[in-house]
Amino acid sequence: MLSYNKEKPLIAFVVPTGIGASVGGFAGDASQVARTFAKDFNVIVNPNVVNAACFSGITDNMLYVEGWYLSQFIKGNLRLLPSSNNKVGVIFDKGISQGILNVHINTINAVKTVYGIDIMGYEITEEPCKVEFYNTISGISSGSVLNNETLLKAGKRLVEKGAKTIAVVCKFEEPPEDNYQNGEGVDIVGGVEAVISHYLTRELKVPVAHSPAFEDITISKEIVDPKTAAEYITPTFLPCILIGLSNAPLISYEKGEHYIGVESLKALIMPYNALGSSIVLDALVKNIKVYAVKENTSVLNITKAHIGRDDIIEVDTYIECLEKLEEL
Repeated sequence: MLSYNKEKPLIAFVVPTGIGASVGGFAGDASQVARTFAKDFNVIVNPNVVNAACFSGITDNMLYVEGWYLSQFIKGNLRLLPSSNNKVGVIFDKGISQGILNVHINTINAVKTVYGIDIMGYEITEEPCKVEFYNTISGISSGSVLNNETLLKAGKRLVEKGAKTIAVVCKFEEPPEDNYQNGEGVDIVGGVEAVISHYLTRELKVPVAHSPAFEDITISKEIVDPKTAAEYITPTFLPCILIGLSNAPLISYEKGEHYIGVESLKALIMPYNALGSSIVLDALVKNIKVYAVKENTSVLNITKAHIGRDDIIEVDTYIECLEKLEEL
């Protein structure tokens, strides 16, 4: 159950998806660091920080906030409403074969049984979604959904039935061979997953997270890098997003003691050279301290020097960042 303590400062710990971050660019490998911060702070995390296939690194005082939602929060356009035991609806891509769909339905039932999560039902899209993914020239992962309207229609049906948050499972083709399993490179499917969740969260005004479905669900018999291991021991990545969405804060445009506004945010923590997003500039405009952590690098190579902002605080490690935050 969510445990938001108003006596503790609120910070945001963010690792963007699909940028090859050395910490948080794989499968829940930023969780340990985020959990350390959560001992002393209320921590907003984007799903990429804690999602780890069949595992989740989330703790009771973490606020699981999707990327579009987070950007609008920092702009001051909406507020967070702490919530627990949300009704979670699930969208399945019609392109998923029956056998793989059955694995995911079994997963839903297992999560309901073990965690008591209120999964209120699922909708299958009327048409296949047809997801494409790739790495861009700059090296980050991206992609598109050729039939995003069918996703939106399924999402609307779930919201009409009472879903407060939505998990999405789209069919993905097998990614090309790369060094991801060795803890190197970029998660090639991460970027388009963010595209899907941004689109549906923006349109439906409910928190959304995505999990890919692959036809080949063979469990790896090879030893892989520990940072990616969670994704090689399970046929489905759905459990982590169901766990996160169950207690995700809801989107609100109201004000009052029960709502969290950007004025409560004390700090934003980012990878050292991933500072080009709007959340960084918007945080600085609102005099929120922004920390760039040098031990976490990405393929983006956008540092404070590149954006010309001397007010960003560079630190060598997350531990050093935590020590500075304790002065808040």
